[in-house]
Amino acid sequence: MVVGILQIAIRVSGSRSLKDKRRVVSSLKDRLHREHQLSVAEVDGLDSRTTAILGIAMAASDVRHCQSTLDRVLDKIRFGRDYELTDHKLEILSGK
Repeated sequence: MVVGILQIAIRVSGSRSLKDKRRVVSSLKDRLHREHQLSVAEVDGLDSRTTAILGIAMAASDVRHCQSTLDRVLDKIRFGRDYELTDHKLEILSGK
């Protein structure tokens, strides 16, 4: 079994309130889950109106599949309209 973990930090610069930020974050989380069947959660920055830290996880049977899926997700996040990717960390854990 292989588990991929991607942690991203995004900046929602146009946000004037937590409600504005949560709209952007919720949309991103829903889209990633729907398109890639990933688990996505906001794990830090909950009280900041402009910054969010998201944890993204997936389980797979193959390291290459896991790596390629998370690379595609990261590329998709890099080109988001309502936010800017400011940092990321990718880790692949293998039980073999």
